[in-house]
Amino acid sequence: MTVAIVHSRALTGLDAPPVTVEVHLSGGLPAFNLVGLPDAEVREARDRVRAAIQNSQYEFPVRKVTVNLAPADLPKESGRFDLPIALGILAATGQIPQQALEQYEFAGELALTGELRAIRGALAMVLSARREGRAFILPEASAREAALVQQATVHPAKSLLAVCGHLTGHEALPPLSFSKDADERVAHQADLCEVRGQHQAKRALEIAAAGQHSLLFFGSPGAGKSMLAQRLPGIMPPLTEEEALASAAIASLAGRFDIGRWRQRAYRSPHHTASAVALVGGGSDPRPGEISLAHHGVLFLDELPEWDRSVLEVLREPLESGEIHISRAARQSVFPARFQLIAAMNPCPCGWQGHESGRCRCTPEQIIRYRARISGPLLDRIDLSIEVPPLSADAIKLNAPVDPESENSDTVRRRVTRAYQTQMERQNCANAHLSPSALKHYIAIEESAEDLLGQAMKNNYLSARAYHRLLRVARTIADLANTSTVTRGHVAEALSYRKFDRSGG
Repeated sequence: MTVAIVHSRALTGLDAPPVTVEVHLSGGLPAFNLVGLPDAEVREARDRVRAAIQNSQYEFPVRKVTVNLAPADLPKESGRFDLPIALGILAATGQIPQQALEQYEFAGELALTGELRAIRGALAMVLSARREGRAFILPEASAREAALVQQATVHPAKSLLAVCGHLTGHEALPPLSFSKDADERVAHQADLCEVRGQHQAKRALEIAAAGQHSLLFFGSPGAGKSMLAQRLPGIMPPLTEEEALASAAIASLAGRFDIGRWRQRAYRSPHHTASAVALVGGGSDPRPGEISLAHHGVLFLDELPEWDRSVLEVLREPLESGEIHISRAARQSVFPARFQLIAAMNPCPCGWQGHESGRCRCTPEQIIRYRARISGPLLDRIDLSIEVPPLSADAIKLNAPVDPESENSDTVRRRVTRAYQTQMERQNCANAHLSPSALKHYIAIEESAEDLLGQAMKNNYLSARAYHRLLRVARTIADLANTSTVTRGHVAEALSYRKFDRSGG
């Protein structure tokens, strides 16, 4: 046979469209041509494939070899097509049977020795491949993450020679089954009881975790803002199977998936010098950014006013929609970005405004300019803002008595999980994601509580968006209290977490 067909996958955002690798042998001077919109990495496969075939003790044809990666209008990138190209050449020369290729899809980068190297996006490819009903053969280093997909058959291979042995029936590659015991293992996480004092801030953190609300901490340096943010994943509800796979697939796309953190909430904390592309994703070949890597997890932005304003403004759309659209001239990629935003900032440029030491020397104009670096529309999208006051020296002593009101993360997580399950049973989404049209249907509110909201909207000049967000927070507070109706007390507590609305920012 002079023509062979092998199945593989490309990557476009989180989608993995099918790619057919067609290999044709013809007469003429020896040549190796690659067509089908390959990038530089794919074109370099010619040298890797030739050496890998020869070092695996197979014969590379001394003929004109044409490899077409179809469809022709889909850009192809990375070394994942090395393995299917090599197998297509071997099938076209009759060294392995063509019919054995039809029930599999292949992806893998080849070393010159014929060994298989890990690839990016294996989990996303297998998620798409399972709908086609084919098994997937992958490098051993990438197979374990791909085996997390239920009802998918994944065969790990160390080398091109091992794949050929499986296809010819000499030595089968056993399918990889993921151990469910590993699913349940939870790595040690920072505990909430390690944070001294800050009971109001902890309460705000609990509300944020229960309803998946965005949260802003502000206070002087060393008050515990970062410590509180780091403990949010430990009190959030456990991920569902679907959420865990979506989070893992994005990490796999970025080449950052860690099997040891399977089913754990992501926690991303980029530096304030990060660019807009690093934050939301992009590039000529679009890759996920920090907001997508934090999908179903936490995105922590420390020193919020120090971020470039144009970078922060790109968060406005994904905070509302839960996804980010990256458009290029030839194509558009969509990445999920249902993250929980936690931010922290100082009250003034020096950080000591309101501190009992009186060391702050910032003028009112400097403080206004500092806080104005965060736009009103972005602040409007933050559900809770809470001051984290400095602790006294007695509270942080190593031998200080244990605070009887301090709870550990397990205790708080149980309350949060119960409230979250109430929301899922009632409306099938967290309170933070309720649409404005759904608020009337799912939120039962007392008349006195609604009057209080209306008064707050008038006195604090709240926008309609802020009004709806206050309703959602109040609904979460009621869920934590296990009550079906939002009362005046719930609304009053929700209003206490809108510090910037009361102080004018």
